[in-house]
Amino acid sequence: MLRVNPEFLNSMKLADDFNASACINCGSCTALCPIGVNLLPRLLFRYVLMGVQDKVLENTENIYSCLLCKMCEDNCPADVHIAENVRALRVYINRNIYGLSRS
Repeated sequence: MLRVNPEFLNSMKLADDFNASACINCGSCTALCPIGVNLLPRLLFRYVLMGVQDKVLENTENIYSCLLCKMCEDNCPADVHIAENVRALRVYINRNIYGLSRS
């Protein structure tokens, strides 16, 4: 059963430059990933847009495995800021799960 966390959803909506809703589910990002991350960015972003924090957190390892090389982003036909979206997820996880903050 999926559980929606409105606080998570609102937090991600406030993140600068988080434009996951622009994703058209074409799969270019996955096809171009140099490390072949097992989680499709489009699926991860759908979890975020639905506010399903648990599913996002289940994929923390993949979120931190991303090289942020922007190969996917540079070739995205919908101009989704994939690397920035992943960075926003990392910031959320660092602050809200690991209790880290910027100094």
